[in-house]
Amino acid sequence: MILQGDALSKLKELPEKSVNMCMTSPPYWALRDYGTASWEGGSDESCSHLKNEGFLKWSEKSKLAGTQTQEVYETQRQTYKEVCGKCGAKRVDKQLGLEATFDEYINKLCNIFDEVKRVLRDDGTCWVNLGDCYIGGHKGGSIHIKNSKYDNPDIIPQFNGTPKERQKGMQEKCLVGIPFRFAIEMVNRGWILRNTIIWHKPNCMPSSVKDRFTVDFEYIFFFSKKKKYYFEQQIEPTKAKVIEPRMFKDFRQVYPDGKYKGKQGVRRSKDRNKRTTWRICPKPFKEAHFAVYPEELCETPIKAGCPEGGIVLDPFFGAGTTGVVALKQKKKFIGIELNPEYIEIAEKRLKPFKEQTTL
Repeated sequence: MILQGDALSKLKELPEKSVNMCMTSPPYWALRDYGTASWEGGSDESCSHLKNEGFLKWSEKSKLAGTQTQEVYETQRQTYKEVCGKCGAKRVDKQLGLEATFDEYINKLCNIFDEVKRVLRDDGTCWVNLGDCYIGGHKGGSIHIKNSKYDNPDIIPQFNGTPKERQKGMQEKCLVGIPFRFAIEMVNRGWILRNTIIWHKPNCMPSSVKDRFTVDFEYIFFFSKKKKYYFEQQIEPTKAKVIEPRMFKDFRQVYPDGKYKGKQGVRRSKDRNKRTTWRICPKPFKEAHFAVYPEELCETPIKAGCPEGGIVLDPFFGAGTTGVVALKQKKKFIGIELNPEYIEIAEKRLKPFKEQTTL
């Protein structure tokens, strides 16, 4: 099931303790404008809300690149930022990530997870993939701000506040620390942080920066609602030697002479409890969504945190990766997505798996 609307409002419509787990990746702060804004009010319903209609021309280069239509290009370049100067309509945007400050973003994000906590069963868990950003110069947020809807550098995202407000005393080029701020606030609100998982990206995007290292990882935070929760242990293969802190019952297999030597034993193990560094390559996605995490990233959390037939919640559903993995594992899902265009993409991806389930 996919619900169209902003995450906070739609979560409030769900019954208490109705889902088994949450697996999601919220929009990162000051990174992308997903083009979900609308205009409300105003004296003229037919107003285009453009500052200078026809002032900017649609370049032949853009036309050949096929990145956007002339109408979209001119609208994005000339739209009034907050209030239309011609009709007085207000620009309303419920998307997450364009807040004036990172504190506002963290507070808004954690308010959403307060509702996630309410709809989770007492034995439920919550897994959140979240990346960081740097304080940039002229825009005050990430140094890699771009519009993911059209992926055109000429289209300036409609960020709230001034660059100084977004920097909030931090110097340019400073890492903001969004994941750490989020995790601490979640703990302050009663969540139990069980693991910080490192998503290592072997094929990360190259960077032209020369005064720091290229970032090749993101975080996944594993929270639980209560001290006791549903969790299926995940095992991974290994060839490493294992040092046992106590004597083996079958120590004669280790020491053929039958003599116990010390308080530890050594053996080779074929498997072990899964570790917290996951080496997963990001996968390309051909549809018009530029923030899709790979299926492999949420396979383990859903295996570990949701029983067969259970319900997986994703309040930032996007292109529907969480739903695809849930269906593959014979589990149900509830997705919430603000952008109707992304819902169409998700429905297209989910259709063959839904049909297979029906058969």
